[in-house]
Amino acid sequence: MTESVRRAGDASPEQRLPEWDGDHARTDTATADGDGELLGIDPAELGDEDLIREMQSLHRTRLDTLRHATDSALANHLRRTAELETEYLARHPGREVDPSRLRDA
Repeated sequence: MTESVRRAGDASPEQRLPEWDGDHARTDTATADGDGELLGIDPAELGDEDLIREMQSLHRTRLDTLRHATDSALANHLRRTAELETEYLARHPGREVDPSRLRDA
């Protein structure tokens, strides 16, 4: 195994993924809480591709965040996931359901 592969295997998911740059919050369009802390771009302002990319990023880092992040980081992760998924469902209320995902009632 090469040194670069070994180091990549020890890195966090965020460090292994070259496209990762946090939650893509920018000061020009990001919302802030009462303390001025950036909470991310309003999901309603994201295009469909950006919305999907943000959800993929959160889901990719979910277990690592749950197991190892601070309480505040986990709370932020949960809040952001809920915001993005709520926006997705609002945009796609009639989304296609895969029949293989259904259970007998």
